[in-house]
Amino acid sequence: MAEEKAILVAADTGKWDVEHSLGELSALCETDGVTVLAEVLQTVEKLNPATYIGSGKAEEVKELVERLGADLVVFDDDLSGVQTRNLEEIFCVPVVDRTILILDIFAKNAVTAEGKLQVELAQLRYRLPRLLGLGNSLSQQGAGIGTRGPGETKLETDRRHIRSRIRSLSEKLEEVEKRREVTRRARKKNGIPVVALVGYTNVGKSSLLNCLTGSNILAEDKLFATLDPTARRLSVANMQNVILIDTVGFVSRLPHHLVEAFKSTLAEAQYADLILLVADASSPHWEEEIEVTKGVLDELQCGDTPVIQVFNKCDLIDTKAALPGTPVSAKTGEGLDVLLEQISQKLSERIVHAMLLFPFSDVAKVSLLRDRGNIITENWREDGLMVQATIDRTIWPRYEQYQVSPQT
Repeated sequence: MAEEKAILVAADTGKWDVEHSLGELSALCETDGVTVLAEVLQTVEKLNPATYIGSGKAEEVKELVERLGADLVVFDDDLSGVQTRNLEEIFCVPVVDRTILILDIFAKNAVTAEGKLQVELAQLRYRLPRLLGLGNSLSQQGAGIGTRGPGETKLETDRRHIRSRIRSLSEKLEEVEKRREVTRRARKKNGIPVVALVGYTNVGKSSLLNCLTGSNILAEDKLFATLDPTARRLSVANMQNVILIDTVGFVSRLPHHLVEAFKSTLAEAQYADLILLVADASSPHWEEEIEVTKGVLDELQCGDTPVIQVFNKCDLIDTKAALPGTPVSAKTGEGLDVLLEQISQKLSERIVHAMLLFPFSDVAKVSLLRDRGNIITENWREDGLMVQATIDRTIWPRYEQYQVSPQT
């Protein structure tokens, strides 16, 4: 299929850095195989409910579309169904918004059955409230951004049918989450700590995982190259083995329903013992990108999880010493030995390795250990239950009185 050509449109209302956002939108288009012909920026105090940018500016964009031969117009914000319909009537080419573009990239990059379910669910949840404004346009099959979807032949215009499909997808994802929870419990039972790589998209998380673990997972210089979580074993000093998990990256103004749809994937960060918050040291906007990532982590309620701030791609800058975190380079290997030491230290700070002897009267207290700790061995004795465990330091005071020496 021939590469699509687009005009980008943004409205500056003063709510965010519109130039940075437009640059990000251009990168998203490049990732999706779309050539950007021009960018249009409109400064407004209030968005137009009918055409978003106002009829006058819409006519200017129409002339630009005709003169440059654009195939579509991409807006750097979410559009309502009415706005999309009105703009398509003016431009006579398809109109997509920021979220639809991101969903299209997700649809291309989803590999596993879970990823495909998540993408379709996000697509349907986004389009359901926009059906009235779009009229019959969603019933049309075709190629291009907004029409792709895993296992999707067309988007039904019947709301009842779409709601039924959303319920079905949600139930399937719940089953996937149950299976993932079994895997998490197995890790806890084996006493293997989990370290999650999180951060803005395209900061090099997958490259860092490859470099640390000697793996060869997909690591491209593209936004959202990694969609499905990938887990690999990693050896770190006295901690023996940990599980290092790569997660989907973030972008600014990531819509809430996208976070909701990918919660089973992002939950790997929720249940991690340690988070490596990875930033691109060479990005002029790394501070803003870190804040975006922290915002999503807060939404996932990861506030109590220890964090190591990692700055990847430090080989591209000369000011590593000024960075408020650990500078590393997945490309050259610089700083990785320091990072491994920090991972080992942080995990050691969080976890207590202990041998505990519970008298029969207090055996019920072992149940909390099964949820919040990692029981390695259990042996019934004449004087009670002997348990070898790794225990989260936050609950250690409840069990310290039962600690005995391994020779007891």
